[in-house]
Amino acid sequence: MAAVLALAVAGCGGESEGGETPDSNTSTAPKESGSDNKQEDTAAGEERDPDARLAVLKGAGSMEYTVTSAVRDSGGFVTVTGDMKNTGAEDFYQVPGWRGTEKEILLGSGDAVSGGTLVDPQGKKRYYVLRDTDGRCLCTSGLSNVKSGQSVPVFMQFPAPPVGTTEVDFTIPTFDTVKIKISE
Repeated sequence: MAAVLALAVAGCGGESEGGETPDSNTSTAPKESGSDNKQEDTAAGEERDPDARLAVLKGAGSMEYTVTSAVRDSGGFVTVTGDMKNTGAEDFYQVPGWRGTEKEILLGSGDAVSGGTLVDPQGKKRYYVLRDTDGRCLCTSGLSNVKSGQSVPVFMQFPAPPVGTTEVDFTIPTFDTVKIKISE
């Protein structure tokens, strides 16, 4: 698995130091770690407070995405993590609307949150979710629906904007756009 991840990161133009790169084929579910009510986010390799919020995006069908972290790593990537929650009374089946539109992404990632973007308004540049050499996104995949009341951990990994850029606009297709702060 480590070799596959190393190839995926190398294929995206950089290599991460001192941490794991998310597996592009699976969703990373937070795990309970003791009684301090913190969760470990395996995508970022760090513990996070489940109550932390950088922003909340409102989407179609009573969906909400709460951004809990946007972390720049030394390998030149930004990993955005959070929780996708269905606040409505009906199950949500429009997950394919969250995909990117590139043919490679559609074929390689299937039902994935591959359509997210970061925009650096200062540098006037848009950043798309990274892909591995097989065209699979470095993001949560395998979601076909979100049941009523269900909350699902979701991550996306992007190329990092220049070091001086600490605030970006973030969006997912069918969701509104919000400003988030990148932590070092």
